[in-house]
Formats: sequence, structure tokens, C-alpha cells
Amino acid sequence: MKKRYLVTAALPYANGPLHIGHLAGAYLPADIYVRYLRLMGKDVVFVCGSDEHGAAITVKARKEGITPQEIVDKYHVMLRDTFVDIGIHFDLYHRTSSPLHHKTSQDFFLKLLENGQFDEKESDQYYDPVAEQFLADRYIIGTCPNCANPDAYGDQCERCGTTLSPTELITPRSTLSGATPELRPTKHWYLKLDEHEAWLRTWINTGMVDGKLQHQPGSWKNHVVGQCNSWLDSGLQPRAMTRDLDWGVDVPQHIPGSAGKKLYVWLDAPIGYISATKQWAADHGKDWAPYWQSDDTGLVHFIGKDNIVFHCLIFPAILKAHGGFILPVNVPANQFLNLEGRKLSTSKNWAVWVHEYCADFKGQEDALRYNMIKNMPEQRDAEFTWKGFQETTNTELVNNLANFVHRVLVLTHKYYDGLVPEVDTNLAIRSGWNIEQVGYFDEELLLLHHKVEEMGKEIMQFNFREALRILMEISSAGNALLQFNEPWKTVKDSPEAVRVVLNLGLQFVAALSVACQPFMPFTSEKMRKMINLQSVSGSGELLFILNDLAEGNPILPANHAINTAEHLFTRIPDEVIQAQVARLEATDRTNQAESAAESVSAEEPAVAASVSYPELKEFIQYDDFANMDIRTGTIVAAEAVEKSKKLLKLQVDLGFETRTILSGIALHFRPESVVGQQVVVLANLAPRVMMGTTSAGMILMAEDSEGQLSFVAPPQGWPNGFGVK
Repeated sequence: MKKRYLVTAALPYANGPLHIGHLAGAYLPADIYVRYLRLMGKDVVFVCGSDEHGAAITVKARKEGITPQEIVDKYHVMLRDTFVDIGIHFDLYHRTSSPLHHKTSQDFFLKLLENGQFDEKESDQYYDPVAEQFLADRYIIGTCPNCANPDAYGDQCERCGTTLSPTELITPRSTLSGATPELRPTKHWYLKLDEHEAWLRTWINTGMVDGKLQHQPGSWKNHVVGQCNSWLDSGLQPRAMTRDLDWGVDVPQHIPGSAGKKLYVWLDAPIGYISATKQWAADHGKDWAPYWQSDDTGLVHFIGKDNIVFHCLIFPAILKAHGGFILPVNVPANQFLNLEGRKLSTSKNWAVWVHEYCADFKGQEDALRYNMIKNMPEQRDAEFTWKGFQETTNTELVNNLANFVHRVLVLTHKYYDGLVPEVDTNLAIRSGWNIEQVGYFDEELLLLHHKVEEMGKEIMQFNFREALRILMEISSAGNALLQFNEPWKTVKDSPEAVRVVLNLGLQFVAALSVACQPFMPFTSEKMRKMINLQSVSGSGELLFILNDLAEGNPILPANHAINTAEHLFTRIPDEVIQAQVARLEATDRTNQAESAAESVSAEEPAVAASVSYPELKEFIQYDDFANMDIRTGTIVAAEAVEKSKKLLKLQVDLGFETRTILSGIALHFRPESVVGQQVVVLANLAPRVMMGTTSAGMILMAEDSEGQLSFVAPPQGWPNGFGVK
């Protein structure tokens, strides 16, 4: 482990509230990781802040008819308060409109300029002749060349996730006036990103930079490495680090040609992590530099998969070009969370907004955290449903965890006046209890130690779903302890045995009260009050517990007084879930009505197309189909095939192995856009050599009447390697 940790969570745009996709993508994983580090006594600083620059802010301001400053002031407060309400605890939640951030960003720009990292050159960029201004990427929409989405932005298609440049859009149009933009020359400073390609490739794949191991090879997620390699294989190009805007961080005004130029948001935004650390250090009388400039610091960025390239290629290149800064030891980017079978959409209001959840489910904040972790899209896209939320809450949180804690405390008050009972395992066994080993009590404590330790290992490997599962195994084991021994039946005949059972039950509760804190901090606080212990402060409490359990020492001493039992969670009734589903259905009806209205008001009425369907092939026998071994899989890496316009070289995880498959989809999909895509594979197709590569399988695709391709895929979250029948 490192001496200290600097953990960042992606800066949310201050142009709207948080939804559950944001929560599951970056903020909950980061919060769990940081809380666990603190429970193990580690020095860690956790920063985030509102991203208050960029075109997304000005677009929102135009829509609402107010200034960009009013927009960021409004949503910065909303974001900050929502994080507090859902239990995400930053050391500092900063904002990029602060003077300290502006100065830090400008100093970075000047240092890069001094180091010869920029080329100032003229290029053609889109200009709105009606609005009379150059257009930032988000001011341009058009048809995505990858998936034919007619409303893709100039920097990214929100339907397929492909990163774009405005000139790649088909039929571009300005969001300001609706006019067709014109290409006009303008000067900007370009980062020589192509000159960083070689060391970035080595660092991404081996962890080595300048002869030093910066991160452990194989420790990064496959889809993160795969997406980075796809970009690298396509060849990195110089990237403009300034824009023609009226909102953002000024290019230092003493530089010739700086008038009207702002720093590109993807230069200024990640520097927000540094300025936030500086502000935290100033507020606490600390030195910020070791957290960013010392090799014994572990820098970890938590993001969603749409930010992988910026955090794994562009920002590291900026840091190294500046000099003196460490690089991240991991960027555990999560994939996307879907809602009720559809992609989350802020523009269509297809979302569960976190601030609304906190208002509707007061006291049940941890139920959402638990469900988000259980369905966290760590390796592939996942899905949230309200029915699943209800079932998980009622079954796992109410019937398992809450039930166990409540029963142990109630029985302790009933039989021992709320005092932890003293135990004598030898006497318990001699009195006829069914445990043969004299050391049963000590063995159970060691097993508890093993489970807590196992949970921690999974957290450190960013496997939060698995860590949560292990945590709940502790609660399940506690319930099994009660059910098997039935102390309510045996207390008269085997009183010493019941003392052992309830003492052990209380030790389980005490361990859970600390171990659950990274996942469910509000629940941890309730449990600590019930067992009459101080709140978990993140000062090495779990490390102390592990040490005690390893030595066979109980966490709660005999005769420790506990408080009255309370219910940790309450059941979610059907009518509450129905109300949430009805809200989404109302949103859906509104969207459909708006789409219909737009269709009716269009200048050209839609005409039903005459579709020509391909002819059916000759009939086959069932045995012909049965001989096909069709399996589910996930694309973990993709790259273009040299000298081929049609083929992509895919690495497909089939669960039991990873296959190389060549697929003729390059005219429809970019390599980086398919990494993480779930697929269906004809797995027993005879291997075939194409373009010098052996292809071992076939990806199944759907094709429409216009020749557009779409992946045939199993439901979100389906495991790899299983048959399709």
C-alpha cells in the first residue's frame, strides 16, 4: 500500500442535478474506497467539485434565460447538498469558478507553453453566421456517423457513447440559431498529444514510465485498457487546448492572440482536482504538494466510462508535459447504469434524481446506496428497476440485516437486561450444547475476522459488488447462528450456551457496525448508537477490530450496556413503488407527446417507407441449428485491422476464455465505441485466417433495410459464456 492516497471523483457539470447513473458510476465507488482506507488508518484526501465551465453551462443558461454564473451558483449548491444527503463525504467539494482554480489552470497553461508543449496554429472551425460567433462542440448537433443518432453533439454521441469531433457530424446545425454552421479559420494552441503516444502506450499496458513502475499491470479494468489502446492504435493527434468562448478560464491575457480565448474545459476541469487539493490544504494548514508530487502517493480517479480517454490519456499527458506530477495508479471507470430497460437521459427526464429520492425516502438513503452497489456497472452496463429496488430492500436489508440486528438486541435485553453476557464455552458444552469443539467461540471470531478481511481485499481491487456480498454473508451467518441454536427455546435448559450464542451475535453486530460503514454510513451510525459505541470516525477502527479478532479477543467486552433495539430499515410497500413507476410513465407520455408534436409541426410530413425485406433462405433441420454453439460474451478490446476498411479485431470475453474475432463492422462502429458491448457469438465456427489473423468465432448482428447494423445482445448484466437457444 502507498503511504498516502489522493482520490478524485469526476467533477459533475453544474448544469443539472445528480441522477442514479452518476451515483453508481463514480461517486459511490469513490466514497466506499475512501471510507475503507480511513477505516484501515490510511492518510487519504478525497476531492471533487462542480465543473462550472464549458459549453454545457452556457447552453443551459441560454435555455433558462439567465447568466452562466447564475446557473452554476444554482446547481453548485444543489449538487453539494445532494452529495451530503446521500452520504457522499468529500474532504472538499470545490468549484472551478473559484479564483484559485483559475490561477492554477492559467499557471498550468503557461508552464506547458514554456515547456514547448503547444503549437499555435490556424484551423477551420464551425462558425454560426446568424449568431455571429464560433461554436463550441456542444453548440453543434448533427447525425452521428456511428449510430445515425440525429441529435449527436459535436464532442460525443449520447446514444452510442462515441467520442466525436464536430466535423465528423453529418448535416451539422447550430444549437444557437438552427443555422448550418460554416467552417472559418481561427487560431488556437494545440497540445502535441501525438508526441506522448509512445510512453502512454507503455504506461497503459505495462505500468512503466521512465523506468519506474507506476501501476501494477493487469490491475486496470479490461474495458479501460481496451478503450485506451483503441485510441492509441488509431493514432493520437494534436488537440486544441483553447476555445473561442465568452465563458471559462481566460488564456493569460499577456500572451499575444489571447483575446476572446478560453481554456478548453478538458484542460481546465481535471486541474480542478489539483486546485481543490490546494484549497483543502490551505483550509487545514497542510501541504498539498505530497499528494500530487510524491511517488509514495496513490492517485486514483473514479469516473464513468465516457471519461476514460480524458483521464487515462489526455490528463496524464498534461501532467507529464508539465513535469513534477505523479500519474494515477488506477482509473477504475464504471460502465453505464440503465433505468427500467432504457438508457438514462437527462434531456428526456428519464432518470431517478437523487435529490428527489432523498426527499421521497427520508431515512432510507442507505437503501438506495445498497441497491446502487448491488447493481454497480463495474465491468458491464447494469440496470435499476423500482421493482428490483423493492425486492432487494425488503428481502436483504429488512429480512436479513435489520432482522438479525433487531433479534440479537431484543434477546439481549430480554435475558440479560441489555448487558453483553459473559461466556464460558466449557460450561456451555458440559451443559449439553451441541457444539463439540471447546474453542467454538474463538473459532467463530476467527471466521468473522476472515470475512471482514476478505471484504477489504475486494474493496482494494475495486470489486465493490463482491465486497457487499461478503458483508451480507456476515449478517446471514448471524441469522443462521440464531436459527440453528434457537436461544428463545433453549435459554432455560442451556443458559450458558445461550450466553455464547448472544455474545457471538453481538460481536457480529459490532463488526457489522464498522464494516458496513463504507457502504451504508447512515446504517452504521444507527447500529453504533444501538450498541452504545461512538460513531465511526474513520480513524482505523476496522484495523483495530481485525487485530482484536485475529487474537481471539471480542469486540464488545462482557457487561457492556447496549441501548434499545430499533429497526434499521422498513419495508417498501407496493403503493410507494407504484407511485415511482407512475412518475416515469408520466415522463414517457410527455416525451411521446412532444415527439408527436414535433413530427406534426415539421415542414415535411413523414411518409411511410416501403420496406423491402430480404428473402428467406432455404429451410434447415433442427439438428443443423442444434449444432451451432451460440454464447454470450463481452467485447473487452477492439482495434482497426491494418489495410482493411471493413474489419475490426475484437477481443471477446466468453467467461471461460477470451477469443480473437474479426468482424466486418468497421464502417459502422469505431473501435473505442464497442469496448464493453455485450454480444452474442457463434462460438464453434471453424477458425479462419483473415488479414494475417486467426478469427475464432462470429459476432451476430442485426441489419435493417438501409444496411445499418446493430448488435444482437443479451439483457444488461447477463453473464458471459452461456448458451443462446
